[in-house]
Amino acid sequence: MMKILRKVLLVLLSLVIVLAVAMLVYGYYLKPKYEGKLRLKNIQKETTVYFDEFGVPHIYATTSKDAMVALGYVHAQDRLWQMELMRRIAPGRLSEIFGSVALKNDKFFAGLGIEEASAKAIAGLDKNSPSYQLTMAYLDGINQYMDEGTTPIEFSLVGVKKEKFTIKDVYNIFGYMSFSFAMAQKSDPLLTDIRNKYGMEYLKDFGIDGSFNTTKIKNAKDRPQEYAAISKSVASLLDQSPISPFIGSNSWVIAPKKTKNGKVIFANDPHIGFSQPGTWYEAHIVTPDFELYGCYLAGTPYPLLGHNRDYAYGLTMFENDDIDLYQEQNNPANTNEYKTPTGFSAYEIQEKTIKVKDSSNVVLKVKTTRHGPVMNDLIDGLQQDKPVAMSWIYTQQPIQILDAVYALSHAKSKADFQKGVSLIAAPGLNVMYGDAKGNVAWWATGKLYKHKEGVNPNFILDGSSGKDDIEQYLDFSKNPSAVNPRWNYVYSANNQPEAIDGFSYPGYYLPEDRAKRITQLLNPKSDWDMVSVGKMIFDNTSSVAPKVVKDLISNVDQASLSENEKQALSVLKVWKGSNNLSDVAPTIYNKWIFNYLRNTFEDELGAENFKMFLGTHIMKQIIARQITNEKSLWWDNINTKNEKETRSQIVSKSFKESVVALENQLGKTVSDWTWNKVHTVEHQHPLGKVAALRSIFNVGPFEVSGSTEVINNLFFDFTDDGNYIVKGGPSTRRIIDFSDIENSWSILPTGQSGNPLSEHYSDQAELYNAGKFRRMMLNKEEIVRTSTKLVFIPRKK
Repeated sequence: MMKILRKVLLVLLSLVIVLAVAMLVYGYYLKPKYEGKLRLKNIQKETTVYFDEFGVPHIYATTSKDAMVALGYVHAQDRLWQMELMRRIAPGRLSEIFGSVALKNDKFFAGLGIEEASAKAIAGLDKNSPSYQLTMAYLDGINQYMDEGTTPIEFSLVGVKKEKFTIKDVYNIFGYMSFSFAMAQKSDPLLTDIRNKYGMEYLKDFGIDGSFNTTKIKNAKDRPQEYAAISKSVASLLDQSPISPFIGSNSWVIAPKKTKNGKVIFANDPHIGFSQPGTWYEAHIVTPDFELYGCYLAGTPYPLLGHNRDYAYGLTMFENDDIDLYQEQNNPANTNEYKTPTGFSAYEIQEKTIKVKDSSNVVLKVKTTRHGPVMNDLIDGLQQDKPVAMSWIYTQQPIQILDAVYALSHAKSKADFQKGVSLIAAPGLNVMYGDAKGNVAWWATGKLYKHKEGVNPNFILDGSSGKDDIEQYLDFSKNPSAVNPRWNYVYSANNQPEAIDGFSYPGYYLPEDRAKRITQLLNPKSDWDMVSVGKMIFDNTSSVAPKVVKDLISNVDQASLSENEKQALSVLKVWKGSNNLSDVAPTIYNKWIFNYLRNTFEDELGAENFKMFLGTHIMKQIIARQITNEKSLWWDNINTKNEKETRSQIVSKSFKESVVALENQLGKTVSDWTWNKVHTVEHQHPLGKVAALRSIFNVGPFEVSGSTEVINNLFFDFTDDGNYIVKGGPSTRRIIDFSDIENSWSILPTGQSGNPLSEHYSDQAELYNAGKFRRMMLNKEEIVRTSTKLVFIPRKK
C-alpha cells in the first residue's frame, strides 16, 4: 500500500514540476523581449534599442521613419492591451470584449461623434507631410508586433480578436482624451437643477456670478426637466471606464534668475486617474538630425510631454468650458423635428450597431441637432420628449491634433512651438515651455468663444431661440499666456487665468489651494536647484486647510466636549496643513469636512445628487468660502420644519459625529488615528476587479502620504466609511534642469510595462510613493554601458 501511495505522490509531484516548468516557460515566452535580434520589415538600416534599468527604450536609428517603426514595435510589446482598450472607447467598441457590462459606456461614446470627426479630419490630411508619414511608420511597428509578437495574456483571457491599427485609432484616442478633460457635463446639469428648484439665491455660495442674468426663469405648469441624470450618468461612465480620465495638474517653469545654476528648471506632474498600466510610456529617440525623450499615450505616435537638450514641454488642464448643453424643443406635430430660430428643422438621424460579446447586437439611433448629439438616447434618466443636445468644440472645429503634437515634439524654436500650440482647438490645455536659451512660457490652447452678455454657460442653455448660441470665436492671440514674465517663472495649477480685455474666460477651475502653495514657495526663493524642486513637487502641505480649520473651530460649541473631542481640537489647532503618513490631523479634518458637507447640502440635494456634488470642482471651490458665510441659506435643514439651523449648530453637530465615527473606525485613542491607516492606493487593472486575478494584475495597495488639492495631489472620493481610497494623482513627476540636462528626473506611479510578467510592471511604485526619482538618461555612452540591447535588422523583401 505504501509503495502505491509513494508512486502516486511521485506522479503527482512530477506533474506539479512539469506544470511549474511549463508555466515558467510560458511566462518567459510572454515577457517583452528586451535583448537579442529581430527582423523588421520597412526599416532601411539596422536600428538599436537600449532598454535601461527601468525598461525605458532608447532608440538609435539612421532615419526618423526607422525610429518610428521601432517605437511602434517596442511600445506595443509593453502596452498592446492598453492600446486595444484606448482605441475602443471613442467608437463604442468595449462591449465586443467585455459584454453588456460596457454597453452604457459604448452607447454614450458612440453617440458623441468622435469617430465621425476623426474620419473628417483624416480625409483632409496631407499624406506627404512628415506628421502623417511618421505616424504611419509608428502604426506599422505596432502591426508588425501584432503579427509576429506574443499575444498579451489579457487578449487570451478576454478573447480579443487582433485587428490592424489604423490612423483612425490614433485620432479616436486623442478624441477620448479630449472628452475626459471636459467638465461641463458633470456640473452644469446639477447647477441647473439647484437653480430651478431653489432659485439663484442658493447659488451665491457656489461662486457663480448671476448679476448679468437679468432674464427671469419662466414659470411652467408642467414638471420641469430634471437634468442631474446627465451628471450622474457621465460621471459614472468615466469613473467605471477601463481607461482613467484626465483630472488636473501642476507645472512650474523657473527662469534663470531664480535658479542656482542660472539655467531654466522645468517641473510638471499631470494629474490623471490611476490605472494599471499607467498613462504614460517613456521613450527616447535619437537620429542624426533629431532627439527627443517623451511620454506617450498608448497608441499615439508623438509625446504630449517631452524634452531634449534644447527645450522641454508639458501640460496641465486649462479647465476652460468647451461644452455647452442645450435644451431643445420637439415639434409638437412631428417628433422628428426640433425648433430653431428660423422654424422647425429635421433631426439628423444616424444608426450605429454596437456589437455585444455573447449577446445580440444593439442598434443605436443617434439624433443630432444644429448644436450636436441629443443625449436622451445615449444616457439613462432624461425625459424622451425633452431633448438635451451637447455642443462640443472638439467635434465642431477642425481637428489638427496630429499636426499639433508633431509640431510640439519637433519644434526648432519657441516661435515654432507656439505655432503648434495654436493648432489645438480642444482640449483646453496649459502648455508649459522652457528652453536652454533661458525662455520660460505657457500658452492656453483651445478655440475660445463668447456667448451674448447675460448668458451663463454654467446652466443648461436654451437651444430653440438662438439667444444662447455662441456669438463669437476668439483669435488665438486672445488666449491666456505668459512669456518671460518679469517675476521670472510661469506656473499652472488649474486655477483661473486673469481677465483678457476685461473678459474672464468661463470654466471649471479648481480652488486656489495648490496655486497659492506654489506661489508661496516660488516667490521668496532665488536659488532653486533640482533637489529643492524635487521636494516641492512632492510637497503635501495645504496652504488653505489651516484657515478652514480655524473657521470650523470658531463655530464649535465648546461647552460640553468629551475628552477625545478636546484632544481632536487640540490636534487641529496646531496643524500646519501637512498630510504625512503619521499625521493625525488630516484624518480628523477630512472626516469633519465630509460631515459638514453632508449636513449642509444633502437635505436640499438628496442623497444621489449630493454624491454627484462631491465629485465636482464646485465642492472643492465651495468649502473655504461657504464656511465663512453665516447667512448662507444652506445651513438650514429643510427637513426640520419648525427649526432653522445655524452655522454653529451644523458645524458642531458635524464635529461630534466625526469624533464618534473615528472612535468606531480606529479606536478610542486619538493618537492612533494616523493618515496612513485611511489613505491608501491600489492601481487597478481592468481584470483586477476579478478577485482571483487581483494579485496578478493590480499593483498595491500602498499606504500613501499627500491628499487632495495639495501639490502632491492624490485625490479620492468622500465616503461614509472614512477610508480615502486614492483614485488618481500625478501620472508622472518630471524635473528637467538645463544646467544638467543629461540627468533630468522622472518617476511613474507603477512601471513602464503593461505586461504583468515584465520586471518593469511595478518597479517604480515604491520610489514614487516615497517621492523619489530615477534619471531620464540622454548620455549614449552611459546608456550603452548600463542597458540591455535589442537590435532590429531590416528584413529582405
